[in-house]
Amino acid sequence: MKMLVSVRSVEEALLAADGGADFIDLKEPGAGALGGLPVTTIREIVVALRRHRSGLLVSATIGDVPMHEAQRIAACVDAVGGCGVDYVKVGIERDSHAPAVLDALAASGWPIVPVFIADRGLDMAHVAHACALRFPGVMADTFDKRAGSLFDVLPMQVLREFVDAVRGEGVMVGLAGALRATHAPLLQELAPDFAGFRTAVCVGDRSTALDPQRLRALGVLMRGRAAEAVVDS
Repeated sequence: MKMLVSVRSVEEALLAADGGADFIDLKEPGAGALGGLPVTTIREIVVALRRHRSGLLVSATIGDVPMHEAQRIAACVDAVGGCGVDYVKVGIERDSHAPAVLDALAASGWPIVPVFIADRGLDMAHVAHACALRFPGVMADTFDKRAGSLFDVLPMQVLREFVDAVRGEGVMVGLAGALRATHAPLLQELAPDFAGFRTAVCVGDRSTALDPQRLRALGVLMRGRAAEAVVDS
């Protein structure tokens, strides 16, 4: 299981790259669940990471755009995709517009990772539709970080169904949503391809600065758990 760390600046990106992150995610935590960064900032971070020669995969969000604003979603996807990221993350609400949005994203030509917002539950028909469209990855995340973690929003059985359904289609699967170090055993049990963190590696809440010590400690914990799983298998 890889560790995804969300960052908002060049300094945070390089800190995460040196601190054990496997996957760098670009977003503005102070602007919502999938708050988008300015395109110029995304470009600067991508250039800095490539110069750093970390070889890490880089994703970026388009911001919290409502499902009914199809043209705005498309424009944001084009703008973020043009910055050279490996994946463009788009939030997918439990909404009747979701299938049409997923179809448009699949036809966009960009490497999209749909992020299913789990606060009102997951529509597994929408998840299945995304998998059938062969996106490179699919995630589950939460919108209201103050309401608790992903594990407070959804029961383990639903999360297990989600992970198994996506992986069963040969698609990369990720989990995020106010995850903490204490969730490591539950994450290990579910075994997604990657888990996303921000709050767990910050000095205070998710809008504060990254803490190098917490970042390194979480990396050691996640790698340790992975090693334990190999030994126990």
